[in-house]
Amino acid sequence: MKNPFNAILKASRLTKKGRPLSAILALQQFMLPAPKRQRAKRSPNPRKPVKVRRASSPRPARPLPRSFEDGRFESGYGTLSYKLYTPRGSARRRMPLVVMLHGCTQSAADFAAGTDMNNLADELGFLVLYPEQSHSANLGRCWNWHRSSDQGRGRGEPAAIAMLTLHAIAACRANPARVYIAGISAGGAAAAIVAAAYPEIYVAVGVHSGLARGAINSLGAALSAMREGASGDGPRNKSRPKPTIVFHGDRDTVVHPGNANGFLSHLQRSVPGSILSKASRGQAKGGRDFTRTLHRTSAGEVLLEVWTVHGSGHAWSGGRAAGSHTDPTGPDASREMLRFFLARRRGGKPAKAVNNGTRS
Repeated sequence: MKNPFNAILKASRLTKKGRPLSAILALQQFMLPAPKRQRAKRSPNPRKPVKVRRASSPRPARPLPRSFEDGRFESGYGTLSYKLYTPRGSARRRMPLVVMLHGCTQSAADFAAGTDMNNLADELGFLVLYPEQSHSANLGRCWNWHRSSDQGRGRGEPAAIAMLTLHAIAACRANPARVYIAGISAGGAAAAIVAAAYPEIYVAVGVHSGLARGAINSLGAALSAMREGASGDGPRNKSRPKPTIVFHGDRDTVVHPGNANGFLSHLQRSVPGSILSKASRGQAKGGRDFTRTLHRTSAGEVLLEVWTVHGSGHAWSGGRAAGSHTDPTGPDASREMLRFFLARRRGGKPAKAVNNGTRS
């Protein structure tokens, strides 16, 4: 606040000195309102960390409806080539995702043709991801399910497949509560391992002409189980297996049909109480007879469904002749697996990957 006494004294002195105009200006200056003082801007504290907003990385482009894309995915667990099918219809739908693991000597394209999954995807509305094993990882293009380094969480092929699955979920805006995995032969054994290693991602699993998870950790043990069938013995499992649907031909000379019993053995060792089983027989449109056995809990929940295709060998039941290792005369394994899968969903979201990897 201005002091009026000082202003009057100043004007008086100026008048005595013969400067009346200056005296008047001094009094006018007193009468004017004081200007508002502006706060000086504080300089940034060098000790305080400055928050830097990072530009969010752009989301990958969503595949167009009815596209069958080739891709290559790199992660800390290796590199996988793959094919990804997006069905016809609205691109805005949050569709289920089915991961399909081929067998030995097969490719992603061959497996897609033989199982006819893409046409079924157009009909029922789901995405299909086909990871592809490389010749460098296995000369026969088999998934290395028999190696201990490829049998658990956070390492090897299971981790690479899981990371690729999460990438596909993000890229396609898939429904994370409806993600499933299936395979044939080595791919079937790998599917069972991946589903068990990452239960927060996969809801259910399908195994065709494959083996259940067990104590196999060498090529010799794997060949023995394939020839003679796994014993099914082992300690009680800590967690219940994912709902599983199994197909196996009873004339399979590559993977012994007795390996299908391993899935029931796992279930019995992990579920408290009794498992109720009920079998029924039927005949496929192509002429093959089959036995379908449902294994339920005492509460009525179906945890395991096993199809024994009579007279069929090491081949995808009901598959198309356009692909290798198929039996068109058997019941439609692709359609039955999708019926089993789509009836099940999970409430939560899949866990975030430690290493999301990159797509090229």
